[in-house]
Amino acid sequence: MPASLMMIAATFLFATMGVCVKLASEFYDAGEIVMYRGLVGVTMMALLSRWQGLSLKTAVPAMHFWRSLSGVLALSLWFYSIGKLPLATAMTLNYMSSVWMALFLIGGAVMLGSARVDGRLVGAVLLGFVGVALILRPTIDQQQAWHGLAGLLSGMLSALAYLQVTSLGRAGEPEIRIVFYFSLGGVVAGALTTASTGGWHGHPSLLGIALLLAVGLLATAAQLLMTRAYGTGKTLVNASLQYLGIVFSFIYGVALFKDAITWSALLGMALIIGAGLAATLLRARSTPPDSQHSVTES
Repeated sequence: MPASLMMIAATFLFATMGVCVKLASEFYDAGEIVMYRGLVGVTMMALLSRWQGLSLKTAVPAMHFWRSLSGVLALSLWFYSIGKLPLATAMTLNYMSSVWMALFLIGGAVMLGSARVDGRLVGAVLLGFVGVALILRPTIDQQQAWHGLAGLLSGMLSALAYLQVTSLGRAGEPEIRIVFYFSLGGVVAGALTTASTGGWHGHPSLLGIALLLAVGLLATAAQLLMTRAYGTGKTLVNASLQYLGIVFSFIYGVALFKDAITWSALLGMALIIGAGLAATLLRARSTPPDSQHSVTES
C-alpha cells in the first residue's frame, strides 16, 4: 500500500478512535480510558515483538520514561478534552503540535544565540494562536475554558513527545519497542490516576467494554500505519495528509454529535491547519534529512 494511502487510513482510524473515546467518556474517566487503551497496546506490541523475534529490553530506559511521561499526559488531556469539547475542536487543538514545535525551535535559537530566528516561523506560530482564539471564543464560560486549555496543553505535550521519539529513533530504538513502553506508561499512569480519584468509575457493560477495546485497537492500528507511512513516504506529504484527521473529526462531530457549525470555528481550524503546514515545511528546511522521519503518537 502506498505511504499516502496508509497515512489517510491512519488519520481516519485516529478520528474514529476519537468518536469511541467521546462515547466511552460517558461510562469511564479519561484515566481509565488511557489505562485500557494502554493495555491493548501493550498486548499487541508484546505479541508482535514475539512474532518478529524482537527483544523488548532497552538500553535507554530513561529516554523511554520521559517520552512516556509527556506522551501519556498529552493523551490523557486529549481524551479529557474530547469528552468535553466538540470532537473537531479537541482534535484541532491537539494537532497544534507542529506549531508548538516551531515555538520550541524559536525558543531554542533565542536561548542558544546560535541561529537567526526565521520571521516566517514566528508568523506561523502567531497564525496558529489566532486560530485558537477563534475556536475558543471569549463567549465560553470558565469551565469550558479549562476544557479548551486541556486540549491546548495536549498539543504542547505531544510536540515534546514527538521530539523525544525522534531522539529514541536516533538511538536505534525500533518502533515496536517505543510504542510498547509508551503503552506501558499509559497503563501505569491510568491506573494511578484512577486510584487517586477514588477508584473505578466505569459502569461495566458490553457497550463500554466494546468501546474500550475499539479505542485500543484503532489507536494501535493507526499508529502502526502512520509509523510505516513515515518510514517509507515523504515526510512533508505525510505531515500534510495528517491534518485530514481534523476534517474526518469535523464530519463525525456534525453527523453523530450534532456539533454546531460556526464560521469562527471553521476559520480557526483553517488557520491552525495552515500554521501547522507552514511550521512543518519551515522546520523541515532547517532540519537535516536523516532526522526528519519520526513516529507520531501522543
